[in-house]
Amino acid sequence: MLPSTFGRLCGAFLFVGLIATPIAPACAQALSYGPVDSVTPAYQTPDADEALTPALRRQIVDYAGNEPAGTIIVDPAHTSLYLTLGGGKAMRYGIGVGRQGFEWSGVETINRKSEWPDWIPPAAMIARQPYLPRWIGGGPGNPLGARALYLGNTDYRIHGTNAPDSIGKHVSSGCIRMLNADVIDLYNRVSIGTKVIVLPNARVRQVSDAGSAASTAPLVLAPAASRKSGAPSSGIY
Repeated sequence: MLPSTFGRLCGAFLFVGLIATPIAPACAQALSYGPVDSVTPAYQTPDADEALTPALRRQIVDYAGNEPAGTIIVDPAHTSLYLTLGGGKAMRYGIGVGRQGFEWSGVETINRKSEWPDWIPPAAMIARQPYLPRWIGGGPGNPLGARALYLGNTDYRIHGTNAPDSIGKHVSSGCIRMLNADVIDLYNRVSIGTKVIVLPNARVRQVSDAGSAASTAPLVLAPAASRKSGAPSSGIY
């Protein structure tokens, strides 16, 4: 082979190598976050929902209360969240809620929505858990999961999670966590200004499984003025 031909071939291989080198990491990074709105998000195991007890799986149930359609009702005692649909029905989701000492109740509204939110632990949480990172970008490793609904002027959110086994438990610092597939579903159903009622932890559930022979007694919500109005501003997640 002539030296000039050999040199041209080496140069061509070197050029292709330089072009191809950054492509693989870029593709890997992109794929690690998607498809974000698939039925089973990439970071959540396919059987995450099946692992939940039936009462914690997303389903339409009977609703006996008076709140209008489009209202979110959080029942910490039964780790359930309801979105009223009208016509005596509500969508029920399993949730994780605040652990002992971090419970709260009251009425708030959704004032912001975010897809794949960043997580910045507040100063109060850093003081309790100084080992926490100061910032985590949105994505599979973020504890806020796929979506976040921000409640009023508080630090509390309804959000997804990268720990699906925490659903049905009292483990958070006051935030309300959901399976990522569920929070995406809720996110798409509600808008800014949606009313969110968080019941006191000892309340009795006011809905029953649709079609269930064993129906729980309906609960009548107390007037808003008699409930604790507004959530504390400290603590999240």
